[in-house]
Amino acid sequence: MYQFFVQNEQVQQNKIIITGSDVNHIKNVIRLKPFDAIRVSDEDGNAYFCHITEIFEMEVWAEIDRMDETGTELSNRIYLFQGLPKNEKMELIIQKAVELGVYEVIPVAMRNCVVKLDDKKAEGKVKRWQAIAESAAKQSKRTIIPNIAMPISYKQAIERAKELDVTLVPYENKRGMEATRELILGIKKGESIGIIIGPEGGFAEEEIEMVKDGMHRISLGRRILRTETAGLATLSMLIFHLDD
Repeated sequence: MYQFFVQNEQVQQNKIIITGSDVNHIKNVIRLKPFDAIRVSDEDGNAYFCHITEIFEMEVWAEIDRMDETGTELSNRIYLFQGLPKNEKMELIIQKAVELGVYEVIPVAMRNCVVKLDDKKAEGKVKRWQAIAESAAKQSKRTIIPNIAMPISYKQAIERAKELDVTLVPYENKRGMEATRELILGIKKGESIGIIIGPEGGFAEEEIEMVKDGMHRISLGRRILRTETAGLATLSMLIFHLDD
């Protein structure tokens, strides 16, 4: 069953009106027809099982059959603070993090980042990354489209992370999976979670020293993981514990 996202005003009593690029996708790419079943989510995170009733040039109408009461979202909001890697790695991270249930991805400029983005370049990158997030959300039947934030500094990332209930910082010099297991098992449903991942060059010493005040340096095992692997491994551990 295909997934689509609409704005709240497109949900009208027992009918949903799909517009924009999704109309062409429905008509000419996946070639859906009247009576085909689809799933639609609005801006508030409400999800509906529907069937198509009419396909027009600029709109597709779908009748609501029932709401999806179960949904696909975690009760925890997980924020991935990702040290900026090379572009193709960032695209992979965003795609897989969305599939695994991340709530928001925040690119972070850190001392050892290979990639440096000015504001103009960052805007273009974020637009591309947001499109990847939307595509991954559709594929994985997410109820929301996770936000891809504009890049921020490491200091700003630390300040944002302090507002969360729990922040995990995978660090290659931290040893002991038992402590990691104990920490993850102690996270309660509904708590907000931050994950801070270093870039390809790793954390600078002064950056790892800033991890304090309720933040936890953790091990992901005896092997050194690449930046594009570390965040996804942490997310996988979290959903094993937190997902129903």
